[in-house]
Amino acid sequence: MSKKIISELKWIHFVSRRFNQVDAKSRSSSVTSRLASIGIAFGVMALIVVMSVMNGFQMSFIDAIMEISSYHVRVNNKEINQNEDFENWCELNKNIISATPFYEAQGLLVGSTTSQCAALIRALPSDVIFDDPGFRKEMKMISGFFELEEEDSIVMGSSLARQLGCHVGSRVNILALSGSSDVELFSENRVFTVTGIFSSGYSDINSSYAFISLQDGKKYFGKDSELKYGIKIKNYNNDQSIVKEIKNHFPQIECESWRNYNRSFFGALRIEKNIMLLLVLLIFLVVCVNIYNGMRRMVYERSQEIAVLTALGAKKIHVQSVFVLKGLTTGILGAIPGLIGGIFLSINMDKVFIILAKVQYFIEYGVTALFNRASLVYVSENQMFRIYSSIPARMEVPEIVFIVFFGMFSALIASWLAGRKILKLTVTEVLHDE
Repeated sequence: MSKKIISELKWIHFVSRRFNQVDAKSRSSSVTSRLASIGIAFGVMALIVVMSVMNGFQMSFIDAIMEISSYHVRVNNKEINQNEDFENWCELNKNIISATPFYEAQGLLVGSTTSQCAALIRALPSDVIFDDPGFRKEMKMISGFFELEEEDSIVMGSSLARQLGCHVGSRVNILALSGSSDVELFSENRVFTVTGIFSSGYSDINSSYAFISLQDGKKYFGKDSELKYGIKIKNYNNDQSIVKEIKNHFPQIECESWRNYNRSFFGALRIEKNIMLLLVLLIFLVVCVNIYNGMRRMVYERSQEIAVLTALGAKKIHVQSVFVLKGLTTGILGAIPGLIGGIFLSINMDKVFIILAKVQYFIEYGVTALFNRASLVYVSENQMFRIYSSIPARMEVPEIVFIVFFGMFSALIASWLAGRKILKLTVTEVLHDE
């Protein structure tokens, strides 16, 4: 049985190769096949580049949110006597990278210029910058250092500092604070010294987050403030399993995954990515229609050969497989170059944006020089391209594999649909038409 299948495959390959050799001499068939392969190549390349750039933009937000704001799992520990047991359990768990205790409250900050701005005040351990590598990576200090060892020290986001008119060494007052019942709502005695200003990949964190030490949090947030823990795990996609483990060992503890903490935001990013994927997939739809029409024309042109092969004993399903194999070859010849081009462009995306900035500048400069030379002093490079070039493209292997196989199998399916006409042809019908 296996020998029969192998011989049939050899026959299909032989006939397909002979057809390709004849088609190479035919200008219309050759051009149609090449255009189809080029279309698939551009579609695969465009999809890989678009998805990689989209991943780079989105992951810069997601990384900043999960490493600074939401953590992978947030734990609300209402049982004070469980704190030490919980911390010990986290240290022994091999899947947990760090467990950071913190307090947080809403506050109204007043700067040295009497500017006011609302912010989320989070109290963290003074050594969190050393114990949490993810936090350290996303916390890019643009002025000063992340130092909370000194009493009444504060580190704030760059946009928040700009709104308050603060710099390193400035004095900031937390005028209003949403602490527990034993804390004054308004006070002019909560004065902090700015020791550092940071910037992250998410603008909302830069404009609304400020950090103080855990000791200052205990002092100013009140005795009844709820101590929380931010859990970082090795693979943030395993958050649900960690939540189950915590629930099994500490039933009274409340857990919240990063998926639930920012569900609306992450959902919006996912919808945006899916819509972009759907729009670019339309490229393959156009290519499939082109392949389908080309294959139907080829079947019509090959009607005599098909009739002869059928008369000699070839099964129609095998003859159809000849054209399907040609479609698969067209898909492979397009998908492989598209894969190589997409990976190359994604790796060098920073250079691509810089080149685009220069091309736009020279075009704008040339047009302005021809029609309005007086405005040449206002022509400059688009700085947004420089910002885009600073965001690295991120390629996800499952997405790339899906795109490549989708490109190949779209051509395969189009060829199969076009080849169904072969099953309806008869020898007498072809001879009658002749």
